[in-house]
Amino acid sequence: MDPIATETPEIEKAVADKKARFLTGSIMRHVVVMTLTGSLGLVFMFLVDVATLFWVSTLGDQGLVAALGFAWTIQFFTISTGIGLMIASMALVSKSIGQGNTELARQQTTSAAIFTFAFQMVMATLVVVYRFDILAFAGAEGQTQIDAAHFLTISVPSLPFMALGMVGSAVLRSIGDAFRSMSVTMSAGLLAMVVDPILILYFEMGFEGAAWGVVISRSFSAVLSIWYVVRVYDMVGPVNRTVMRQLLRPFLVIAVPAVMTQLSTPFGNYILTKVISAYGDAAVAGWAVVSRVAVLAFGGIFSLSGAIGGIIGQNFGAGQLDRVKQTYRDALLFCALYTVVSWGILALVRHPVASLFGLEGVAAEVLMAFMLIGAGGYMFSGALFVSNAAFNNLGRPIYSTFCNWLRDGVLIFPCCVLMGQWLAAPGVVYGQALAAVLAGTGAMLWGSRFVRRLAQSTTA
Repeated sequence: MDPIATETPEIEKAVADKKARFLTGSIMRHVVVMTLTGSLGLVFMFLVDVATLFWVSTLGDQGLVAALGFAWTIQFFTISTGIGLMIASMALVSKSIGQGNTELARQQTTSAAIFTFAFQMVMATLVVVYRFDILAFAGAEGQTQIDAAHFLTISVPSLPFMALGMVGSAVLRSIGDAFRSMSVTMSAGLLAMVVDPILILYFEMGFEGAAWGVVISRSFSAVLSIWYVVRVYDMVGPVNRTVMRQLLRPFLVIAVPAVMTQLSTPFGNYILTKVISAYGDAAVAGWAVVSRVAVLAFGGIFSLSGAIGGIIGQNFGAGQLDRVKQTYRDALLFCALYTVVSWGILALVRHPVASLFGLEGVAAEVLMAFMLIGAGGYMFSGALFVSNAAFNNLGRPIYSTFCNWLRDGVLIFPCCVLMGQWLAAPGVVYGQALAAVLAGTGAMLWGSRFVRRLAQSTTA
């Protein structure tokens, strides 16, 4: 008997239960529960970088911390493409499972894994081959550029395996196994906390040990996700060239806009790194810590778009437009409250964090600028993410792409350059927050108007 056949009724029942739950009850409760649960996996995924950053900082060389900052900026692009491909995988597989077509879901899982692995392999190859040129364009030079290039040479080839882990996690979510999906992303962070100090300090591998720690943690999460998908759910089906060709087009229809939207954030981060690199390696080191602290502090904000998407989509499908509008409002309120609390905590612990990572001078100034003022910009970034969820799930994904690129492709560079000229390296942090305020406010007003008009047109 096909193992997945025995799972189908339970999967369909789980989907039905989730639908009933989102169509009734407190919207705010749904928003809070879904967002906080989703943020756990995200936070642990980025905990890999935080653990690496901490142990490298114990080596006492801010140049190495700066090299990590440059390397992460480059890898952010390839990771973001993987997230876009993961979104496409989840959309296709979950729809097929919901329709009871498990054989198609199994084929989509296999083809999505192959497409994603091949694409990320090409991306990784290009990064490794042109690593020095890419780093130079980002502003890295001298020994910092050499160290960052060495880190990329070791860690980037593991990106295709990380992508497999992400696809596996998406398939597990499509099935409804949130626990195993979360364990895939959490495992990488937990393993990094153990492996990094052993390689960096105990085996005295230093900076190179940090790179190998990334490879080990990514590979483990990939193996774990494959084990769950193959051994637990038997969700890998046979495919041939004909099937692959048939499944490629629907995959790309979702993947291309998803990838384009996801790429805006690393592009903005790339611009930020390039601008702040003009103020020296110390400024880049401070920015490297800021980028990792931000993910941990605002994991709920980053996961907000994906978390509320199901709530909006299910109520829209049921024609409950009043609950759609309420979801939009409650998500914005949650975003504001979450930011205020996280911002306050960051302000209180700013000095201990600077000491923890050994930041001094300009590096410490950059960190303080973020934790005291710049962190407030995430209230508006969250508004942008909420609007993205509304656009994506109400049939206008291109609006999300426009809003994201308005912030990261149009506003960030002039805002950061101008603020940097006035206030030096900390001004770049303020410039990022200003771009978020402008784009987030515009997206929030546009999204609110869009949701309101949609409700009016449907009622009419």
